[in-house]
Amino acid sequence: MIDIKILRDTPEIVKNAVKVKSANVDVDRLIVLDKEHRELISKVEQLRAEKNKLSKLLKSKDRDSQTIEASKKIKEELVDFEEQLKVKQKTFYDLYKLVPNIPTDDSPIGYTEEENVVVKTWGELPSFSFKPKNHFEIAEHKGWIDKERAAKVAGARFAYLKGDLVKLQLALMTWVMDKLSDEVFLNEIVTSNNLSVSTKPFEPVLPPYMIRTGMYDAMDRLEPSEDRYKIEGTDQWLQGSAEHVLGSMHAGEIFEERELPIRYIGYATSFRKEAGSAGKDMEGIIRLHQFDKLEMETFSSKETSHDEHLFLSAIQEKLMQLLELPYQKLQKCTFDIGKPNAKGSDIEVWLPGQDKYRETHTADYMTDYQARRLNTRVRKAGDKSLEFVHTNDATAFACGRALVAIIENNQKENMDVEIPKELQPYVRKTVI
Repeated sequence: MIDIKILRDTPEIVKNAVKVKSANVDVDRLIVLDKEHRELISKVEQLRAEKNKLSKLLKSKDRDSQTIEASKKIKEELVDFEEQLKVKQKTFYDLYKLVPNIPTDDSPIGYTEEENVVVKTWGELPSFSFKPKNHFEIAEHKGWIDKERAAKVAGARFAYLKGDLVKLQLALMTWVMDKLSDEVFLNEIVTSNNLSVSTKPFEPVLPPYMIRTGMYDAMDRLEPSEDRYKIEGTDQWLQGSAEHVLGSMHAGEIFEERELPIRYIGYATSFRKEAGSAGKDMEGIIRLHQFDKLEMETFSSKETSHDEHLFLSAIQEKLMQLLELPYQKLQKCTFDIGKPNAKGSDIEVWLPGQDKYRETHTADYMTDYQARRLNTRVRKAGDKSLEFVHTNDATAFACGRALVAIIENNQKENMDVEIPKELQPYVRKTVI
């Protein structure tokens, strides 16, 4: 959630955020509800004070029938106002939760995905002496992907990965974990991008695959709920990305400022229904209900959080460059950055088999929007005051799409695939 002070002191900023994010929130109604809510809180606190005062008199020798009657009346009145407050609080809070995060000043204003801005293009597009094939043609020929048997067992949009493709994914996972645990590697990125952030390594995490409703909602990642898998008869959902269970793991906790930044690199199998995507990307492993992701999640101070976002984005680019995968980087417009985001960027890799760029990475800058509902705070070193931490999350690699990119950009005419040099020591092969 946004800071309530922004709503009270500068409502025009909130109205503008609602407009440029195409959100459906009645800000004027919210302002009225906030005023009524505060008035009820004041009235309840006043009645509680009077009740406590009368309770003390009732215990003294000076109590009389008037005191007893007044105490009874106050109790009845308090019950009524507390019920009103409960209803008003829920009405206000339900609408307050819908207010999106305030976009940064450098986020492009736009009202469709087409208004995202390409800010960088890297790498030479591969040229072939033959017509390049898409990843599924190659993988099916090699016996690496079996969607027919997966459909028999689990239904559409599932796949068995087999053989060398499995080894390649495990190699990618280990390589990324090694890179993000290497302070020398991280220092190179910080220095070359002139960033004011720590070079503290990431801690590898294998998180739970399930998340409770309250935590999912507090992360502001439950919606659209029709795209999520609910576990029948429980208060649990299958998480839709590793950051959902990484960002919520410190709910209700207080960090000491010296501990920040907290950085995790999590690997998880994630699940999405892909609602509304019928007929899209049915061939291959671009869009499945089950997929594996390597995700970065960080907790930092408000002073360093924007540079932390730039740091995660720079890591994404460096990893792509080391794998020699041509890409373009997009600055996402206000419509596309998402409700809890203040800023966001994407990386799209070139896929010669499809003759176009496709999204592989996203980097989300949240400020304190998630932490406010999660109640994750930091105790400042100087005055020991408490404030909400800032969170960032970013894709290290969506494994399936990374495999697709490696296959299509490194294919040979005989349908062999050359392994990127960085991964060859892990796969122990140069060609598969």
